[in-house]
Amino acid sequence: MSERLSRWWNSDLAWSWRHTPMASISTIILLFMLVGSLGAHWVAPHNPFDLASVNLLDALKPPAWMEGGEWAYPLGTDSQGRDLYSGLLYGTRISLLIGIASVILAMFVGIFLGLLAGYVGGRLDAFIMRVADVQLSFPAILIALLVDGVARAAMPRELHDVLAFPVLVFAIALAGWPQYARTVRGSTMVEKNREYVQAARVIGVSTPVIMFRHVLPNVMGPVLVLATVHLATAIITEATLSFLGVGVPSTSPSLGTLIRIGNDFLFSGEWWITIFPGVMLVLLVLSVNLLGDWLRDALNPRLN
Repeated sequence: MSERLSRWWNSDLAWSWRHTPMASISTIILLFMLVGSLGAHWVAPHNPFDLASVNLLDALKPPAWMEGGEWAYPLGTDSQGRDLYSGLLYGTRISLLIGIASVILAMFVGIFLGLLAGYVGGRLDAFIMRVADVQLSFPAILIALLVDGVARAAMPRELHDVLAFPVLVFAIALAGWPQYARTVRGSTMVEKNREYVQAARVIGVSTPVIMFRHVLPNVMGPVLVLATVHLATAIITEATLSFLGVGVPSTSPSLGTLIRIGNDFLFSGEWWITIFPGVMLVLLVLSVNLLGDWLRDALNPRLN
């Protein structure tokens, strides 16, 4: 294991990461957020969504360094007395989980359809690409809103909060699969004419084996870069939906929900309730975007 780690550390990709300050800084910020959010049960000083531990007398306390603040609530509290710092950790975890799950689902659908369209071609290729073209003509947030609205209208009201998480993941993934399909299709159309694919056909290897065992590994480079950039878009989309009130419920809010809750108090003096979740969202998306930009440049052979 140590030999593998040493080999990776001395690779061109690791060398590029070490000598790109923005990539290193964004990775460190992202790691801190991941550790803090995924370990919120241990890191957070309070459980802001446990009603038994919430005290309404502590509502609207300012950050600890301001007059009236307490170090028990370092970033202050919201209108219900919930610790804002703990809420940020729990909210970041929900935003990350929804973003990562939607990206994985969009990748799975997009890669499968892109491989199918690029390798088979013909009418199937034309049909899949026309569907993708039609979907790309609409903003992703509009498609996610439409899917979320249809799902909520079809479900009983008592299931809205229970199924909010999977509905959001499905809505964001449905809005994002065309980018993967188009990218994989283009790479597959190049790879299927390579000598190793023709040799596999000659010796009688089946089409599914050629597609998924031989072609797929060679088209995954651009997909990984696209997934990194798409993660930031998915987090922003989830935050927008939650800000509009059609995202996750207030009982388990994401960063978008926290911003929406704090927006009601922005002009009444309690600025910290919305500013800190907004800053956390900006840092999260910016670090993911910077990491994606570095990965795109590092994996581009024309720039190396």
